Order: sequence, then C-alpha cells, then structure tokens
Amino acid sequence: MARKFFVLVLILKFLFNVFVYADEGMWIPLLLEKYNFEDMKAKGFKLTAEDIYSVNKTSMKDAIVIFGRGCTGEMISEKGLLITNHHCGYGQIQRHSSLENDYLTHGFWAKDMSQELPNPGLTVTFLISMEDVTEKVLQGVSDKITEAERYQIIKKNIDKITSEAVKNTHYKARVESFYNGNQYFLFINEVFEDVRLVGTPPSSIGKFGGDTDNWMWPRHTGDFALFRVYCGKDGKPAPYSKDNVPLKPRKYFPISMKGVVEGDFTMVFGYPGSTSQYIPSFAVQEIMNETDPARILIRGKKLDIINQAMESSPLTRIQYSAKAASIANGWKKWIGEIRGLKRLNAIERKINFETEFQKWADSTKTDDKNYSNILSKYKELYAQRSKYNFASIYINEAGLGCDAILLTVRLRSFENLKNADKNTVEALAKEAKSKGDGIFKDYDEQTDKKLFIEMTRLYYNNVPAEFHPAYFSMIGKFSKKHSDPIVAFADYCYSKSVFANKARFEKFVNELSPKSYSILQKDPIYVLMKDYIAVFQDKISNQIDKIDYVIDSLDRIYMKAQMEFQPNRLFFPDANFTLRVTYGQVSSYYPADAIKYNYFTTITGIMEKDNPDIYDYDVPKKLKELYINKDFGSYADKDGNLRVAFIATNHTTGGNSGSPVLNAYGELVGINFDRNWEGTMSDIMYDPEMCRNIILDIRYALFVIDKYAGAKHLIEEMDLRY
Repeated sequence: MARKFFVLVLILKFLFNVFVYADEGMWIPLLLEKYNFEDMKAKGFKLTAEDIYSVNKTSMKDAIVIFGRGCTGEMISEKGLLITNHHCGYGQIQRHSSLENDYLTHGFWAKDMSQELPNPGLTVTFLISMEDVTEKVLQGVSDKITEAERYQIIKKNIDKITSEAVKNTHYKARVESFYNGNQYFLFINEVFEDVRLVGTPPSSIGKFGGDTDNWMWPRHTGDFALFRVYCGKDGKPAPYSKDNVPLKPRKYFPISMKGVVEGDFTMVFGYPGSTSQYIPSFAVQEIMNETDPARILIRGKKLDIINQAMESSPLTRIQYSAKAASIANGWKKWIGEIRGLKRLNAIERKINFETEFQKWADSTKTDDKNYSNILSKYKELYAQRSKYNFASIYINEAGLGCDAILLTVRLRSFENLKNADKNTVEALAKEAKSKGDGIFKDYDEQTDKKLFIEMTRLYYNNVPAEFHPAYFSMIGKFSKKHSDPIVAFADYCYSKSVFANKARFEKFVNELSPKSYSILQKDPIYVLMKDYIAVFQDKISNQIDKIDYVIDSLDRIYMKAQMEFQPNRLFFPDANFTLRVTYGQVSSYYPADAIKYNYFTTITGIMEKDNPDIYDYDVPKKLKELYINKDFGSYADKDGNLRVAFIATNHTTGGNSGSPVLNAYGELVGINFDRNWEGTMSDIMYDPEMCRNIILDIRYALFVIDKYAGAKHLIEEMDLRY
C-alpha cells in the first residue's frame, strides 16, 4: 500500500511539472501550434491555428484592436463597427455628457453615420505581425557584462530593430520582453486615430449594478458600447476629418445566435495587461500585507466622500462618475485578491515551492551556474523595499489624490515662467487653459476639499515623518489655534490657491506673465505639490528604483532557473499587454459550501434587482415593458429566456475588458468584461475551481441595440449566424 502511494505521488508530481492547470495561461498566438493546439482541439476547437494567427492570410487577429490605452475591442462589420465594454468607453461617454445631453443616464444612439460623435485622443491599434527577435535583442549580451551594460546594449538593439521594422511605412513598432527578459518579440502595429461613438446603452443597462456588482457573479450588466473606426479614403490612418470614411477591416467576427451551454469551448483573444505568476513569496507577502491594504484603506475613504457627493447632486454625479468607477475598480479587486490569496494559502505554497527549488539549486551548483543565493537576495531586497513602497503608495494615492493638486502636477511646466519670453508665456497659458478645462469640467470645489482633508489626514497620521513634505509644517502652526489643524490647513489652502477655484485659476492664466512665477512660489497647493514631488524624488524614487533595478535582474535569472528546475512544465509568459489567447470552457462553480452558481444569468435577475431608489439598480421603463411582454425576438434562448451573461474558465486579467469571446468555430458569442470576486487573485495564483471570467452574452447586446434602442440599422451591418 505504501509503495502504491509513493508511485501515485511521483505520478502527480510529474503531471504538475508537465502541465499548468487545464484552463490556465495567456498564450502567444504565434506559438499556439507549437505548444497548445492539441489541447485546444481536445477541448473542442474546430478551426486551425492559422485561422487564429497568420501573417500570410486574414486571420482572427486582424479583427482585434487595442481600444484606447487599456482595453480590447473587436470589429463586427465590414463598415468599421467596433464593440467593446461600456466601461472601456465610459470616459468618452462621460465627456460627451452634460445636464442637457446626459448620455450616461439616457444612452446615445446615432441614427446614421453623420450623428456619430468624434473622440479626440482615442485610438485603436491593430496588430500587423509579431516576430521572435530574442537573438537580435540579445546580440552582444554575455554573462561577463554588468546589468547596466546589458541594459544599454539591449536598448540600442531594440531601437535599431524597431526603426528598421517600420522604415518607409506608416506602421509603428515596439519590442516587448517575455519571461522577465529571457525572450523578446517585435510587434508591428497600425494605429487609427479617428474613432467615433456610435451607440451606448444608458448606465442603468451598461453599468447596471454599479460598484456593488463589480467583480461579482451572478451579474446582470449589459457592459457594451459601439464605436466606428474611420480612415482616409486610401484606407490608411488619418486624423479626424469629415471627409474620412469607415474603415473596411481585414477581418470582422460573425456573431453566433446559438449561445452556449455548460462545457462548451470558449476562447478569449485580447490584450491582458499584467500578471505576476512567477514572483517569489516575499513579493506575495508585500502585496498581501502592505500594498493592497494601504490602497484599500485610501480608496475606501475616497469612495465614501465621492459617493456621498454624487448622491447629493445630478451634476456632481456626472462629474465624478468616471472617477468613482476607476477608484472603486481597484479598491474592490484588491479586497478580493487578498481574500483569494489567503484562501489558497498562497504564501505557504510559494514557500513550499521555494524549499524544493532551493534543494535543487544547491545540488546543481557549478562553476558556471549558481542559483543557490537567489531567494536570500530576494528576502534582503524586499525587506529594504518595504518602507519606500509604503510611502510611494501614500504619495500617489493620497498625497496627490485630489484634483486641485493633480492640476498642479500637470502644470509643473509653470516652473519655466521664471524669466520666460513672450512666446513661452503664451505657450504655457495655452497649455494651462487646456489642462484646466479638463480638470474643472469635472470638478466640485467642496468635494475636492473634503478629499484633500481626508487624504492629508491619512498621510499625516500613517506615513513616517521622514517622508512628510516640508509644507506640513503649516499644520503644526494651525494646531495652536484650531481643534482640527488639518481642516484649518485645508481651509487656508483652498481659500488662497489659484488651483482650487475655477474663477481664480482662469484669472491667473489670463494674466500670466514672468511675474506670475512669484505668485506660484507662495501658492499653498502649488508649494505642497512641489514638496510632495521633492520627497518622492529625493527620498523614495531613487531608493526604490535602485532596489527594483536589482529585483528586475533577479526576476530574469529566477525565471530562467524555474524553467530549468521544471523542464517538463509548460510555462506561459506573464501578461504584458500584448495579444494573447486564453481558452477554456463554460462552467458553473461552487463559491462556498452548499452554494452553486449557475453558468448564466437572465433578464429575470435584472427585474429581481430593480430598485428605483438606487441609481445603479433603477431599471429603465422600456426594458421592463419588453420583459413583461416577453418581447425578446430572436435573441431568446431555446427555452424563451433572454440571457444576459455567462461565465467560463478562461484565464483573463485587466486589459481583457472588451475582448471577444469566441466559440469553437470562431464566432462571437460574448464580450469579456470582468472576473468573479473569488478569482481576482488569478493575476498571482490561478485556481481552476474558482477562477471564472464574466462574459456579456452577445445576444443581450443585440437585444438592447434592436429592441430597446430601435437601432436595427446597426444589426443589419452584422453577420448573424443562426
């Protein structure tokens, strides 16, 4: 019996070394056939690897874009129509909104192309090709050079590679490292800069459930928005112009009307942002015990203030809605991340792995290879890093955490006012007007002052005095006459600073001259900002950069060592906002004892959550009428239900928002928009039992476009497969 158990342990150990979890991983599409394709076929995929990625013919990768700077989108018509998440387009929707035209509350649908709204600064990026350039990047690199020399050689090689790659073309190139600098790929991209808003549901659909439902399952959010990509008449990227024409993409996705059932193959194709699967236990401890708790505390205080302000005024709700969503997204994610890591005993599991790794490293040490001191170096470095990491979080999240200070950060170019000539003053005034307009459009002075008070209090009480800005000495002066010196400090700052009040700021900018420099040096918020920046640069940034520089080089060596330690294991590279494929299956899960979460939700759940007294749960009247009349059209499932969302085991992260979710035939079945709360730790440690990605059923999006919005002309552009 004992021998059989021992053999079983060996078999299980072998399987662990050979495979990652069945649905874990974010894979490079160029290398699918080499590593993953047989597994994909076994799970049900019906097409070829070249259908996914090809440089010789049109493939799925040609229908996928980087939307803006942090999301994914996909083409769904031959007329440049693009779908992504409502929360990805939220900033654009908010900027087009006003009390007169509140598109956040009421939605927006262009009746034809002439009504589509331009979005200055918004881009979409298509991948043209990718290529392994590791050998070229590392040319001239050896074990005998210093890390600084290595960095310079690699930078020079990358500059040469990217320059040559796009010479005499309109394309853009970038080289990204994989496996912490052990492999490099060249990406050739085409960037379009005329992207127009076509349609968005009201927030009561597109953001239904708000921050309460964010990161949660079951989910009932119609998280989508439509945009259109325009180009010059030659089909190439062009700045916005009324003469531009809709882009005819190389590829767009057909849309499946069949839906999904439990066990169906699903593939997410998009741009995952960042993961840290291979970090040591010391890094996980820092995240769980220092980084996440500090951010959660600070952002929780911000949300308390902002949410109270939004509830008191319709205008403030519009002004602060995008800010609140951004703040809350990370806040809730980090809470779930800590919970998940604790449940998985992540630190203990990392330590157990490191114990075995250390035994191997000690036993394989030779003259030309020595990994035995990696973990001891990590321990020393993370111990040194702790206080600087804590102070850095507080400066970025709290110290610079209100709009008046943010405006001063964006206008540090005002330092050039001293002895400035006429042209410089005019340029600075133009810049200030532009950045001031951007801040004050979504600014409420009393709300910002409350944020300033709370953020200053947190920083003053929680951060060691060695990292306090010099201007905090004013708080000590106020303490002699006021029961709450921080409130008195805020009163002083907001009554005196030109950056805290729109009228004072505009007057200052209109009268800008070299003499204005002396005013700035006495402006309390400007002085405070400069002191914060000085603390960061002189006492934090320099120290943390030195430590992180060594950690980065150690990460490269540790990654290489792990791959040597487990030669039969299939390692996927951490996400780095490059195009990846992740695949899995539609699957229910059990979040807790005796609780099962089904794999899909329906419109009935929306009606069950309806609450007119809560903005995020106030179901639109027309949606209720469609539900009562069961007017779901061809978008209902075979049982007559209208499905809203479903879940699968695809390994996703930030950046995958808006990614296409495809069935075994490469047809669009949904739009990825979130992860479940129990699985938010998957950036660090994946759990196949709990990790689920949350997907908008494409049929619900089509139902909203057609039946709710009456925008059938958009449906007619699409290729629907029944």
